[in-house]
Amino acid sequence: MRRIAAYGVCRNGEGRVLLVRGSAIADLPGVWQIPGGGIEHGEHPADAVVREFAEETGLAVAVTALRAAVSDVLWGLHTDRVIYDVTVRGGSLRDELDGTTDLAAWVAPGELAGLALVPFTAEVLGLAPEPVTGPAPAHISPPPVDPRPTRGQRFAAYGVATDPAGRLLLTQIADGYPGAGKWHLPGGGTDHGEQPATALLRELAEETDQVGRISELLDVTHMRNPRAVGPEGYPIDWHAVRATYRVIVDKPDEPRVTEAAGGSTARAGWFDLAEAATLPLTDVAAAAVSHLTAGLGSTG
Repeated sequence: MRRIAAYGVCRNGEGRVLLVRGSAIADLPGVWQIPGGGIEHGEHPADAVVREFAEETGLAVAVTALRAAVSDVLWGLHTDRVIYDVTVRGGSLRDELDGTTDLAAWVAPGELAGLALVPFTAEVLGLAPEPVTGPAPAHISPPPVDPRPTRGQRFAAYGVATDPAGRLLLTQIADGYPGAGKWHLPGGGTDHGEQPATALLRELAEETDQVGRISELLDVTHMRNPRAVGPEGYPIDWHAVRATYRVIVDKPDEPRVTEAAGGSTARAGWFDLAEAATLPLTDVAAAAVSHLTAGLGSTG
């Protein structure tokens, strides 16, 4: 069981943070969290958080910064959470009607410790999370197994990985997978219960046999391919949400693919930026090359 959601940290001029309380039909009734919720199929996470704020609080907000990408597991349900900083642009604060929240309020920092907070919200606000106990809500249950799914949503983590010489690490997509033959950033889908950053370092080792260190979260993007043909052999409407990190490989080696035979990576290599720009690239790899090239131009 998995889902992808987006949330926003919003503060007013007095330093109060906007929180919403779970309603009777929420996963955690009576427990508070920062506003946000599930991303719809094909929806950008930043658009989702703006929509959720309007639904849950009546406020029109704008995303000002990307804060984090994290995950957690409650009652077997894995949730990937994209968290932004947002600011109010208009609207009037009100409670949500007939939704998963029933109260919206500005909360002072000194009042937070007295509230029951959803664990990820406590961590985002710098507080120690309290464990969730008790049985799972009735609406959280494993979906029926579909032997031939026609639509899917996937959360993945990728790395813009460079070595001390400024070379970029790329992987080539294997035959039988969407984008076969193109060069891509190392990374891939997160496993159940796995944090995005942890997944990236695992994928880096499997696809390239390199050891890296993550320096920052660069961006969260998304892509919808309504007719992606992969190993299943028939088109699937895939919606991918992708966290991209900056990665430093301090001691580069000759790249090699170590994951099991039949994986999505055919080979890997180090490339100068000029050479990388001539390769057939995926959209995220092309964006990485442009980002790094622009960075070099701005420094000299």
